[in-house]
Amino acid sequence: MAEQLSPRPRKERKENADRRRQQLLDATWRSIAQNGLGRTTLATVAAQADLSQGVAVFYFKSKIGLLTEALRDHYARYQATWERALEEAGDDPRERLIALIRADFDPDICNPEALSIWFAFWGEQKFTPDYAAISAQFDAARNDAIREACAALMEGAPEDEINRTGEWIDTFSDGCWQRLHVLPNSYSAGDCLDETLALAARLIPQIATRLMPR
Repeated sequence: MAEQLSPRPRKERKENADRRRQQLLDATWRSIAQNGLGRTTLATVAAQADLSQGVAVFYFKSKIGLLTEALRDHYARYQATWERALEEAGDDPRERLIALIRADFDPDICNPEALSIWFAFWGEQKFTPDYAAISAQFDAARNDAIREACAALMEGAPEDEINRTGEWIDTFSDGCWQRLHVLPNSYSAGDCLDETLALAARLIPQIATRLMPR
């Protein structure tokens, strides 16, 4: 009986808590995709996760706490994807820039559910400073990665030209996401990837040879 009543080891408790927390975050994405951001509540998320609303309250305290952590988690997955792509690309700045662009259209990142979540949160940044702060933090890391690749390929170019080039590529990629979100039957992720790579090759001709069929 003493063994049955003994508490679980701390590591096991933490693993269970982390798993439950992630279960709720995943359910948040599904709720946003189905109900929209405004109609997503602790109750809709708990129902999606097949858990009680009390469990959601225990882990996240409030709706804004839950949504804030869901956005952070969404960005963290995005960052893990492009960081992994950079690691696999190696040290060649041409391959690194191409890898960053390709990561934007990875099926795990660029899909209808994920895009609906991005645009739902971006539309609320003006009214919810926490969302804007999270976006700024994660966007800065990716912008730095693009800028570093551009700087290595545009050696000797003025800094503002390097910055603008990185911003143009990033903005074009964002525009492709918007097209895919608003007009999903008119555009494909593959087409958008090709167009973004073509733009990058026009801006930085050094990468053009890496894009030719082999």
